[in-house]
Amino acid sequence: MTILYPLSHLGYTISPQANYGWIGEAGPDPSYGDDIDGQSTPVGFDNEFTQRNAIIMTWSLMYMARMLKDAGSLPNHGNDEEAWKAGCRFDYENPE
Repeated sequence: MTILYPLSHLGYTISPQANYGWIGEAGPDPSYGDDIDGQSTPVGFDNEFTQRNAIIMTWSLMYMARMLKDAGSLPNHGNDEEAWKAGCRFDYENPE
Protein backbone atom coordinates (compact mmCIF):
# COMPACT_ATOMS: atom_id res chain seq x y z
CA MET A 1 0.00 0.00 0.00
CA THR A 2 2.94 2.35 0.46
CA ILE A 3 3.57 2.30 -3.31
CA LEU A 4 0.43 4.40 -3.95
CA TYR A 5 1.92 7.65 -2.64
CA PRO A 6 5.06 7.58 -4.82
CA LEU A 7 3.02 6.51 -7.86
CA SER A 8 0.83 9.60 -7.41
CA HIS A 9 3.98 11.73 -7.55
CA LEU A 10 4.88 10.14 -10.87
CA GLY A 11 1.56 11.19 -12.33
CA TYR A 12 -0.50 8.04 -11.85
CA THR A 13 -4.16 8.48 -11.00
CA ILE A 14 -4.92 6.49 -7.88
CA SER A 15 -8.51 5.42 -7.58
CA PRO A 16 -10.32 5.55 -4.23
CA GLN A 17 -10.16 2.22 -2.42
CA ALA A 18 -7.19 1.12 -4.57
CA ASN A 19 -5.63 -0.28 -1.42
CA TYR A 20 -8.42 -2.74 -0.69
CA GLY A 21 -7.41 -6.18 0.44
CA TRP A 22 -8.25 -9.22 2.44
CA ILE A 23 -6.92 -8.96 5.96
CA GLY A 24 -6.87 -12.54 7.17
CA GLU A 25 -4.72 -14.55 9.48
CA ALA A 26 -1.03 -13.89 9.03
CA GLY A 27 1.34 -16.81 8.89
CA PRO A 28 1.20 -20.26 7.36
CA ASP A 29 -2.62 -20.36 7.18
CA PRO A 30 -4.38 -20.51 3.78
CA SER A 31 -4.18 -17.45 1.54
CA TYR A 32 -7.09 -15.56 0.00
CA GLY A 33 -8.88 -17.75 -2.54
CA ASP A 34 -7.41 -21.06 -1.36
CA ASP A 35 -9.82 -23.98 -1.38
CA ILE A 36 -10.16 -25.89 1.88
CA ASP A 37 -11.80 -29.30 1.98
CA GLY A 38 -15.33 -29.13 3.32
CA GLN A 39 -15.67 -25.37 2.94
CA SER A 40 -18.39 -24.05 0.59
CA THR A 41 -16.42 -21.00 -0.62
CA PRO A 42 -12.68 -20.33 -0.98
CA VAL A 43 -10.99 -18.58 1.94
CA GLY A 44 -11.87 -14.89 2.17
CA PHE A 45 -14.54 -14.83 -0.55
CA ASP A 46 -17.24 -14.31 2.07
CA ASN A 47 -15.35 -11.48 3.80
CA GLU A 48 -17.64 -8.41 3.87
CA PHE A 49 -14.76 -5.91 4.17
CA THR A 50 -13.02 -7.27 1.08
CA GLN A 51 -16.22 -7.53 -0.95
CA ARG A 52 -17.26 -3.97 -0.16
CA ASN A 53 -13.90 -2.42 -0.92
CA ALA A 54 -13.41 -4.45 -4.10
CA ILE A 55 -16.78 -3.24 -5.39
CA ILE A 56 -16.06 0.41 -4.50
CA MET A 57 -12.65 0.19 -6.15
CA THR A 58 -14.05 -1.45 -9.29
CA TRP A 59 -16.74 1.20 -9.77
CA SER A 60 -14.19 3.98 -9.13
CA LEU A 61 -11.88 2.51 -11.77
CA MET A 62 -14.73 2.27 -14.27
CA TYR A 63 -15.73 5.90 -13.61
CA MET A 64 -12.12 7.03 -14.07
CA ALA A 65 -11.78 5.01 -17.29
CA ARG A 66 -14.95 6.61 -18.66
CA MET A 67 -13.75 10.11 -17.72
CA LEU A 68 -10.39 9.51 -19.41
CA LYS A 69 -12.07 8.10 -22.53
CA ASP A 70 -14.51 11.00 -22.77
CA ALA A 71 -11.72 13.56 -22.26
CA GLY A 72 -9.40 11.90 -24.78
CA SER A 73 -6.85 11.18 -21.98
CA LEU A 74 -5.33 13.46 -19.36
CA PRO A 75 -4.53 16.98 -20.56
CA ASN A 76 -0.89 17.99 -20.57
CA HIS A 77 -1.62 21.58 -19.54
CA GLY A 78 0.33 22.24 -16.35
CA ASN A 79 2.21 18.95 -16.55
CA ASP A 80 4.90 19.87 -19.05
CA GLU A 81 8.33 19.82 -17.41
CA GLU A 82 10.08 21.32 -20.45
CA ALA A 83 7.61 24.23 -20.54
CA TRP A 84 8.15 24.78 -16.81
CA LYS A 85 11.92 24.89 -17.32
CA ALA A 86 11.38 27.40 -20.15
CA GLY A 87 9.54 29.74 -17.76
CA CYS A 88 5.89 28.90 -18.43
CA ARG A 89 3.83 29.02 -15.24
CA PHE A 90 0.52 27.81 -16.72
CA ASP A 91 -1.92 30.69 -16.31
CA TYR A 92 0.10 32.38 -13.57
CA GLU A 93 2.35 35.33 -14.28
CA ASN A 94 6.04 34.60 -13.86
CA PRO A 95 7.23 36.83 -10.97
CA GLU A 96 10.69 37.15 -12.51
